[in-house]
Amino acid sequence: MALVPYTENSLPALSKLHNSSAQFHFANHNLSLAQDWKKLGVAAVVWDAAVVMCMYLELGQVELKGKTVIELGAGTGLVGIVAALLGATVTITDREPALEFLAANVKANLPADRQGSVVVSELAWGEGLERYPAGGFDLVLGADIVYLEDTFVPLLRTMEHLCSDASAVLLACKIRYERDTDFLSMLKQRFRVEEVYYESQRDIHIYKAVKLPSKRDL
Repeated sequence: MALVPYTENSLPALSKLHNSSAQFHFANHNLSLAQDWKKLGVAAVVWDAAVVMCMYLELGQVELKGKTVIELGAGTGLVGIVAALLGATVTITDREPALEFLAANVKANLPADRQGSVVVSELAWGEGLERYPAGGFDLVLGADIVYLEDTFVPLLRTMEHLCSDASAVLLACKIRYERDTDFLSMLKQRFRVEEVYYESQRDIHIYKAVKLPSKRDL
């Protein structure tokens, strides 16, 4: 997620984001995620898209046990933590300024026997991708990461690098603006995309994307 600090005089509806922690119950575990809006802005609070993504993962529609998963723009790490609790081996990524905060949340919320299943790692989209195995992940997760147009091209490049033909991407997002639908149009040029879940109370869509065959494979 982008690291954008905000001031105190935000909308009352966003006041919960200023709380120092947020509590959840997923995968038979009570979770307490630290939040730090003042220091790290949107990267350090739990957004609805992350909550809905965890709800979807709990439904069991996607096999996680024994799978290799990477989360992009992880923020507080909630989605990656839940994926690990559900049996995946997870690489949880964000930009460098958020990593210490992210690692602390992972350590505080994973039991000892699952700590080894998670790695926290720096990933700025489109940069240093050689540090991550091409096509090396079964599942790529992203919750509320589609909101800055300048990141769309490097985000797509990152997703393409991480995915094999057998991989899937799950994106949880609100469709707020034209730019959101623009990103989906860009995604559909390179991936087969379908909506697999919609949570009406929070107005969150979850899309599943699988790489389209390259022209040379046709």
